[in-house]
Amino acid sequence: MAEFFSFEAQNKVMIKDIIHKRRSVYPAMYSDAPIAKETIEELLLAAHQAPTHRKTQPWRFKVFHSEQQRAALGDFLGKKYRNTIGNYSEFKEAKIRNKPTQAACVIAICVQEDPEKRVPYWEELAATAMAVQNMWLLCTELSLGCYWSSPALMQYLDEFVSLESGERCIGFFYLGHLKDELPAPWERKPLADHVSWF
Repeated sequence: MAEFFSFEAQNKVMIKDIIHKRRSVYPAMYSDAPIAKETIEELLLAAHQAPTHRKTQPWRFKVFHSEQQRAALGDFLGKKYRNTIGNYSEFKEAKIRNKPTQAACVIAICVQEDPEKRVPYWEELAATAMAVQNMWLLCTELSLGCYWSSPALMQYLDEFVSLESGERCIGFFYLGHLKDELPAPWERKPLADHVSWF
């Protein structure tokens, strides 16, 4: 029995390793390979396991999976940028338009405020962020690149897709297969700079 547990310990993926391996990987670093719908559903199911106060489950996800859907999202964001920005840049508009098509999938991250207001809104935001982290960690385990973008243009998503009353977009989650290895970790400040013991 002891040998069995030793073998299992040597072969299982440790969550701490996945946490340290997690990176922000941008669409320009993705290959053209598609991601199967079943994989996206697996990621969303992982998100759905996040903790949530009073079980409000405030996360809402709008999935743009097909090339046509992603291109339409890019066109919408590009036009909205052109029509709302004061310091317009043609280069920036092209970048905004192209980003969704560089990804294999784009998931709009939304928060649904509890109609009964049983919990403060910041807790709903925190729960949704934990749902996204669940997806992020599973992407890392599956060797998928991803990152959470929160452009100002996200505030206009309700002009592109229907949102419920009290529902708000807080970002876009871009996903794709990696062209190369994960980027090297950036050097963080010492943990002691962020922790006080009492």
